[in-house]
Amino acid sequence: MLEVSHLSFQYGEKKVLKDISFSVKKGELIGILGPNGSGKTTLIKLISGILEKKSGEIVVKGKNIQDYKQKDLASVIAVLSQHVQESFSYSVKEIVSLGRYAHQKGLFQTISSIDHEVMEKVMKQTGVADFQDMSIHELSGGEKQRVYLAQSLTQEPEILLLDEPTNHLDLSYQKELLDTLKEWTMEKDLTVICIFHDLNLAGLYCDRLLLLQEGRLEIDAPPVEVLVEERIKRVYQTSMQRTFHPTTSAPQIALLPQKGQEKLPRVDVNHLEISKEHVKLIAPFPLKTLSSGVTGAGMGWYQHFINRHIDLTYQCDDYRAEMDQYLVQRGLLTSTTVGMMTAVLTEDASYRFIEEEGVSALIVVTAGIGHAVDAAKASEHDSGLTPGTINIWAFVNGELSDQAFVQSIITITEAKAAFLRDYEIKDKVTVTVATGTSTDSVLIAATQQGNYVEFAGTITLLGKMLSRGVYKCLSEAISKTCRRDFS
Repeated sequence: MLEVSHLSFQYGEKKVLKDISFSVKKGELIGILGPNGSGKTTLIKLISGILEKKSGEIVVKGKNIQDYKQKDLASVIAVLSQHVQESFSYSVKEIVSLGRYAHQKGLFQTISSIDHEVMEKVMKQTGVADFQDMSIHELSGGEKQRVYLAQSLTQEPEILLLDEPTNHLDLSYQKELLDTLKEWTMEKDLTVICIFHDLNLAGLYCDRLLLLQEGRLEIDAPPVEVLVEERIKRVYQTSMQRTFHPTTSAPQIALLPQKGQEKLPRVDVNHLEISKEHVKLIAPFPLKTLSSGVTGAGMGWYQHFINRHIDLTYQCDDYRAEMDQYLVQRGLLTSTTVGMMTAVLTEDASYRFIEEEGVSALIVVTAGIGHAVDAAKASEHDSGLTPGTINIWAFVNGELSDQAFVQSIITITEAKAAFLRDYEIKDKVTVTVATGTSTDSVLIAATQQGNYVEFAGTITLLGKMLSRGVYKCLSEAISKTCRRDFS
């Protein structure tokens, strides 16, 4: 559809583009990225024919761009620029109708019924139909952007060039616009080449990304290969971290603000509350957390942590909604709270604060052995869920890597299994040594302040602290529970 070969361009003595080569297939959505001054807009203007190339070649549908007549090129390529100046007070509908120019024939070039049909459809899709009779000068910046997008789409091009199309648009219209463009690339084979400043939108919607730096093409590849942390840091000269979208495999980039110099308080036993109703910890600030809680499951930032006691006969069709209601009734926000349940008495919880070599951890455990299960023989059990019996919390005063978060969960689980083995806690169904209970929960939370902890395997400093703390807390908590059972 489009071939760009060894393209260079300069304004006077200033070289803006240097030996750019890439190709675009029909139906692709291509994103152009790069810092300000990297040549993004100039590249779009050259492809559209607005600027005349100095060296290199641009081929559109097998034909050199300079061999196209202006109107013929307009029937293939449409352009939405970042800045549009309105000299006359045209109505929205009149501006949109200009997009049909390339399709009009004859001496008088009047708007046909087909033109009207296309215009009405596009105006609805872009959300401008409701104010089509208003003057362009009466509109907000976002509304104007949508009008000129409608004009470009009304052109029914095969290639659509966009310079920051989401500029001035609110979130809902950004999503709607990019969803529409993506849909048209798949259903209508529309080829879209779009400049993005928002790396996350580019990573979410584009098939490929072209990353420019100082007029050169740094890389032309799928988003997962372009949005690499070290490359983006180097090209944009700023601190950021790569992460992933929660529902797709699209890479995302998170900016890292400069951390304050003030020393934040650490999490310790002073933040812990143990009662007959619950075990609760309110941290002095949000903690990065990985958990299997009823609420707050997965990775996130949470400040409130609650492990509530429920009766052995607890039954609820929607236990998550019931937990949310429980939290709200106690003035806790579900968005900031990790919530767990346990059938053991929470007043029998055990805790231990451990500190070594500048890293400290608070371990909190509630535990019973009523639903002990040997994971290796779990198939011999039915699948009925019972309230969590062994719930383990670990709060670390330190900065954990993602790897350390996962390794902490593994280490905690291994320590739990070792305790059950050493104390010969049996699975009542299989009469083999248990490895846990049927609905155990676990949580690791970190202040992300202080000493950096890269690893948390069993023989690392943090791993040894977690193993020792979990083992001893389990011993104390289960001893309390067993004393109650036999009293």
